[in-house]
Amino acid sequence: MKNLKLFLIGLFIVLSSGCDNELESINYDEINPSIFPASEADVEALVVAAYYPLRGAWSNGIHTTSENGLMFILDATTEILQGAYGIQQNATLHSYNTSTAGVTRFYDVFYNKISSMTLSIDRIEQSSVNENVKKQGIAEIKCARALLSYELFDMYGPLVVAPLEILQNPLQEAPLARLSHDEMVSFIEQDLLAAASDLKVPGDTNYGRFSQGMARMLLIRLYLHEKRWAEVEEQANAIIAMNHYELESDYVGLWDVEAPVDSKEVIFAVPADYAGTSENQWQLMVLPSNYPGRGGWSTIQSSWSFYDSFEPNDIRKTNLIAEYVGTDGITYNRDNPGTVMQMGPIPLKIAADADRNSGITTVDIIVYRFADVLLSKAEALTNKTGVPTQEAIDLVNIVRERATLDPILLADYADVNAFNTMILLERSHEYWCENGQYRSDLIRHGKYTEHADNLNGVASESAPYKELFPFSLARISEGKGEFKQNSGYN
Repeated sequence: MKNLKLFLIGLFIVLSSGCDNELESINYDEINPSIFPASEADVEALVVAAYYPLRGAWSNGIHTTSENGLMFILDATTEILQGAYGIQQNATLHSYNTSTAGVTRFYDVFYNKISSMTLSIDRIEQSSVNENVKKQGIAEIKCARALLSYELFDMYGPLVVAPLEILQNPLQEAPLARLSHDEMVSFIEQDLLAAASDLKVPGDTNYGRFSQGMARMLLIRLYLHEKRWAEVEEQANAIIAMNHYELESDYVGLWDVEAPVDSKEVIFAVPADYAGTSENQWQLMVLPSNYPGRGGWSTIQSSWSFYDSFEPNDIRKTNLIAEYVGTDGITYNRDNPGTVMQMGPIPLKIAADADRNSGITTVDIIVYRFADVLLSKAEALTNKTGVPTQEAIDLVNIVRERATLDPILLADYADVNAFNTMILLERSHEYWCENGQYRSDLIRHGKYTEHADNLNGVASESAPYKELFPFSLARISEGKGEFKQNSGYN
């Protein structure tokens, strides 16, 4: 259906072939760099391998929409999602610690993928493949490495990033310390700046692959994280100047069963399929078993406080299901929640896809959209000077207009605190159940613990140090004194 999907299926077959005695699996980390890569196809194999951990797969895809995925866990630490049991309850109450495998697993499963990408970059650089092929391949892998590094950095703070010389001597034991904060930011930034320079423009980029727009969108996220407002504005202006991206008129339709392959709003999406190589499990996660059409497991809900924060006519809450008639003939809503809406409405977000032929769906997983560029620029303009401007208000109103809302007025947001309260709310309404970035937004504005306490009352176990997740005890032990745990978890 889509180029990336075909590549992922092919790669999945290669990586799975070790299960057949007649086939021998390929481990690219053990291939002699003097003979691989030797062709354009070899470079493409290394590039697709870099996309592999970024897909939506339950066991080892960081963008899975299950409890093993970023969006599920990160949004569950905010009012967007709430869980009554399991890791989702740990996230909701901020009750995670070093033994909470549901949050420590992200580092454990994915940190070595950064090293694999580093080796792939070096192998391509040392190869005799056509220079243009090498340049494009390296740019995509650097963008993949930066995306994965940023997502883990946002969760845990600075990471261990193994230098090339260590990776090239795997038999030499060398416990490594985490990078400093500035070193970590620089590592991600340099990858993204290089990728933004060498990747293709959005119009020439295949759906599901990285473009210059994606590299710059990630720079915006990194600079927001660091409150480097002028650079947020600079990257937003660069994306706008591409004259490629625009908002879709139909917000809800972005998550329909027909993939938004031609959408000018989508900056990066993970294609989903039924083959298990990259899957979207969201309806399975959120829909009750008695939901009409095809139900699910009802593993997580939203909160009524989040639902009530929307203006009545905001179309962005269309698939925040506050009432339905079950297959048992009973109407479920806030007054009669049963066990499926006792915490809040159903956070469906995407199409119900009632005709899907399994528990999963082919509705693609949208990770970044152009609306984020507009709201990020508005926030940067205001916080750079400390004074809201008409330009910032106008950018917010572009997004609100698509949501069928009345425009806001500068006179109502005359100071930076009032503006930031508004922009946080807009961001939560615009991006709920997409990539989990609202958690980072709350942290940036010093509201993470406050929102958890307001949501959960005396049950809240939040604290300022919970803004970072803990590493597993296995990683600390593996570091032999060099690897330090995040503050508060010792």
